[in-house]
Amino acid sequence: MNLGFSVPELLPNARSGGRLKIGLRALDEGEWLQPGPDLDARAAAFEAYPGSVMLTSEAEAPGAELADMLGVTGALPDAARACHEDMCLLTRKPGEDIYRLIGAAVAYPTDWTVADKMGLPLAALHGPIHGYAEQLATGVDRFMAKLKSVPIYGRGNWFIVDDGELRHLPEDRERFAQVTPENAGETLFARCERQTLRRLPDTGAILFTIGVYVQPLGALPSSSVRWLSQAAQAIPPGERERRGIGAYLPALIGYANMRETEEVQ
Repeated sequence: MNLGFSVPELLPNARSGGRLKIGLRALDEGEWLQPGPDLDARAAAFEAYPGSVMLTSEAEAPGAELADMLGVTGALPDAARACHEDMCLLTRKPGEDIYRLIGAAVAYPTDWTVADKMGLPLAALHGPIHGYAEQLATGVDRFMAKLKSVPIYGRGNWFIVDDGELRHLPEDRERFAQVTPENAGETLFARCERQTLRRLPDTGAILFTIGVYVQPLGALPSSSVRWLSQAAQAIPPGERERRGIGAYLPALIGYANMRETEEVQ
């Protein structure tokens, strides 16, 4: 199942509201990473934000294995610079069942920083996500424990944000303050993450990749805008608040209606 490498392709495979689900699909090797990445943009992002890369000593061997798999000289940071996707490594210590983040190269984060996550177990990594502990944590832990080196698994995720930057971190400002149905096509952006998981065959570490894709709503087909409007309305309280959905939802619904009206005229 090819998830695609764009917002319109990823949305149908992403969470559409309601109870949290793992939602992973098996991928072939050729569907793993985006072809033709913009390596200049990747290099510029890592150089501008050195804190985007953090490694523990445990990440040395799996990082070298990953680089070798990709035909790159070096380790995890070199592998991430050679691909569109950000890359995170997780392992568990002998006798433990809990996977922890041991290394990360994340040029395009979505509301988190590597420094805040390094060394944390899976449950804490996902702590801000409303409902994760109750609905998903046990299933994810079991999946990670059973994950083999093949197949690769992938899923899509989505957000509505107020800028088109690949790097998106919270700022001290009122988000979505000026958005209206009339300007939503230019002021609201769909941000999708194409996430994959695979176990490295030699070291046994788990690699988590995140490919980020951003488009203004005005550049999306009306079917994608309608999908986002319906999904945003279906997100439960708690997670809705975390994502700031209430601040833009009326404008999103109004814009989706406008786009559908335009199509039938």
